[in-house]
Amino acid sequence: MSSDEGAREQEKLIFTSAALPGRASETDALLLAESIRAHAGSLSRAPIWCFVPEYGKRLNPAIEDRLLSLDVTLIPFEIDLKLTTFPFVAEAQAAALAESMALGRARFLAWLAANTVVLQEPSDFLLREGRSLGFRPVHHALVGSRYDRPLDPFWTLVYRYCKVPEGRVFPMMTHVDGTRIRPYFNAGLLVTRPRKRLLLAWRDVFLKAYQEPYFQEFYKQDERYTVFIHQAVLSGVILSTLATDEMQELPASYNYPLHLHAQDVTGLRPSTLEELVTFRHEGFYRDPEWMAKMPAKDPLKRWISERLSLVGRG
Repeated sequence: MSSDEGAREQEKLIFTSAALPGRASETDALLLAESIRAHAGSLSRAPIWCFVPEYGKRLNPAIEDRLLSLDVTLIPFEIDLKLTTFPFVAEAQAAALAESMALGRARFLAWLAANTVVLQEPSDFLLREGRSLGFRPVHHALVGSRYDRPLDPFWTLVYRYCKVPEGRVFPMMTHVDGTRIRPYFNAGLLVTRPRKRLLLAWRDVFLKAYQEPYFQEFYKQDERYTVFIHQAVLSGVILSTLATDEMQELPASYNYPLHLHAQDVTGLRPSTLEELVTFRHEGFYRDPEWMAKMPAKDPLKRWISERLSLVGRG
């Protein structure tokens, strides 16, 4: 069999995410799966893999049953309970496992944070020829490195630890506050070619880096370094692994942060969510007045409400 014939047998795309046992993560994962099946167009029947860490808890049976009814493959994976206390370790391990399982089985892997909702066919996930990463910048700068300022001690350490070559750094604009920064990639939406093993490299470097004493000194200075070290290391690994022309910035209609809609100063702020391909959220459904506050039309609000009510989350 020729390599071209083998490629044709592969899935075009596999959607992957993680669900942690607990009300918020489970509900998020269900909304993500429901939205893919309902709104992803020609990709709506693509495989969905949902990784579930095993550490003495299990998913809510109602959520699990609904996910299975949507033809979502639930994949348990072992993780040390102690590791789950540090932000995003479980997600990094799940992403790496997803990539390793997708090797030879899919042209592209879409790693999506569970708090993602798909509203239109994400056709840009099928990356252009020669591109191995589809990405969005971070929502706002926070611990990011401003492009017009000298590299600060934290990012100097990240670049050194990740062995970022000179000449790989380029400017990008944050999603909602329009700040020009050095590359700082959002970890909640990554489209990769599995053969590049990018997510495996991220996991391996992150699991070592976050425990290093010199990074822990930054955690003491500002808790945001604890929360975002995974994303900073991801950025360093991407820059050390891929040339700039292997990366494809996805449009601003992807990975849009609903929870920061009011803070968007970029001029690309959507009037309604229907303008978007995918959006992120911070559990909007916990607010009893979410339907009145959400910048969306009534059909979409009703669709979301119906999905939530299936498992008593409305």
